[in-house]
Amino acid sequence: METFEEAVKREVKEECGIEIKVEKLLGICNHIVRNENQHWVSPSFLCRITQGEPKIMEPTKHIDLKWFKLDALPEKLTITTQDAVNAYENRKS
Repeated sequence: METFEEAVKREVKEECGIEIKVEKLLGICNHIVRNENQHWVSPSFLCRITQGEPKIMEPTKHIDLKWFKLDALPEKLTITTQDAVNAYENRKS
């Protein structure tokens, strides 16, 4: 019983230990993985950190946390991440 925005805030707090402000919906991705017979509907949001420093809060799920410049992203990105980056780069200010 929570909105997408409330869920994003909760998940980021649980997984990274920070407070965020959800500023804008960037888009919704149909992340379809046909060979695994999966379909994820994934909203992506533009957010700002309002309190804290990001750190790994769930070490059994995540082994690393890194920041990347948009022009130096890793080669392998999920479909959802690719869509979010494209939406961010094409957003109207």
